[in-house]
Amino acid sequence: MRHWSVCHSRQLKKIYEVIERLLTRLYPVISKFGYERAEIPVFAVEKTIKGLLLDSQNCGQCIVGSTGMSCPRNCPKLLRNGPCGGVRTDGMCEVLPAMTCVWVLAWQGNKQMTDTEYPIQVVQPAIDNRLRGSSAWLREVRRRAGETGLEI
Repeated sequence: MRHWSVCHSRQLKKIYEVIERLLTRLYPVISKFGYERAEIPVFAVEKTIKGLLLDSQNCGQCIVGSTGMSCPRNCPKLLRNGPCGGVRTDGMCEVLPAMTCVWVLAWQGNKQMTDTEYPIQVVQPAIDNRLRGSSAWLREVRRRAGETGLEI
């Protein structure tokens, strides 16, 4: 499925953005309901969709929009900012030789997502493992609400 999501990264990115916009518009409802109570159902939907389409590992800090719709947590070394020095010349993983390097796929998907910018080149912060198994979508809603000046 990883190869499919990378091949369709442009379309998946648009769908992903629609979901984020929808959840951001639902901010007033989510905030009244409470983020803690919304976490369980939203995460269940997010886990299902992203697991099926993106082979997501549910780190709670999703960056697939910057990595060509390839989840970097599928890297056996869990690298978040690009391939290790051991990626093989044929693009295969050094640790799992039968697997295409997640970062080779990420670069391919990123090139398809946009013609002008390459968000894959932005250095990402380290993973906060305390957020594993929580909704990255809800975290994004809270971030966007803060940026627009809405009360969080």
